[in-house]
Amino acid sequence: MQTGTQSDSLANRPSADVRRRKISIVTPCYNEEAGIAECYEQVRAVFEGALPQYDYEHLFIDNCSEDRTVAILKEIARRDRRVKIIVNARNFGHYRSPHYAILQTTGDAVVGILADLQTPPELIPAFVQKWEAGYKMVVAVRRGLHEGIALRLARRLFYELIARMSHVEQIKHFMGFGLYDRSVVEILRGLHEPDPYFRGLVAEIGFDKALVEYDQPARKHGKSRNDFFVLFEYAMLGLTTYSKVPLRLMTFTGLIIAAISLLVGFGYLVAKLLFWNTFTTGIAPILIATFFFAAIQLLALGLVGEYIGLILQYVRRFPLVIEKERVNFE
Repeated sequence: MQTGTQSDSLANRPSADVRRRKISIVTPCYNEEAGIAECYEQVRAVFEGALPQYDYEHLFIDNCSEDRTVAILKEIARRDRRVKIIVNARNFGHYRSPHYAILQTTGDAVVGILADLQTPPELIPAFVQKWEAGYKMVVAVRRGLHEGIALRLARRLFYELIARMSHVEQIKHFMGFGLYDRSVVEILRGLHEPDPYFRGLVAEIGFDKALVEYDQPARKHGKSRNDFFVLFEYAMLGLTTYSKVPLRLMTFTGLIIAAISLLVGFGYLVAKLLFWNTFTTGIAPILIATFFFAAIQLLALGLVGEYIGLILQYVRRFPLVIEKERVNFE
């Protein structure tokens, strides 16, 4: 009887071999010495306070910083083996570097947290709750933005434009912040995207998504490096990757302009025949038409160039990132 009781007790006891689920946190860095330690501390506080039942790793990928970011991270990694570091050989861009880091994670799910803390770590428990409910993708959608009215209007215009032009339904006000299951990471690993438009990839994969709304806080340290040219580059990447409409629009525009030109030319011919001695065309219409057609041609060539450049990136198969060193990897 006593033996049976001991056996039942052992059977009901949690096995030491049961593996705890692991969450990977990815933080891209570039000259973040002022706030990188606070980012680490806030993530650690979330897991030690709200999520003690989970293991986690915090992977920082440094895009060739010019300040003390790497030195600070190495000191943190010396004290905490859960902190991993990848240092890039050069700056590989603000979308290739974090995408590469996601592919290097080992957790059952991955969450991206920015070093400037505009992606609040306190949302991680809400993401995990949705993930445990069965969602493979939990995406955070911004409600409030601390930015100028011009940039806000430009963003709204871009979201409306790409939503109408893309063959895949895009998520408005989604910047990539969220939680993604290991199965999603494996799909991303198999895509071999040379210039990954992450928010478009998330939409294209197509798993059921849970939405979590949040108010984006103001940047606590430093200043944003996403100026107009960076945002324009990212917008063009999204348009050319997920839509053929710009090319077709140029073809359609060319047909319309050709038809209008034919009608105008026919009208001038009729007017000249009817009023041969009094009707003079002058040089102004010719100059206006020349400059107009030249502008249309340059726009069309620019769009074609964007697509050709994207094809070149796919053909080259250049790696997303070339590493300089790793820290705390087994």
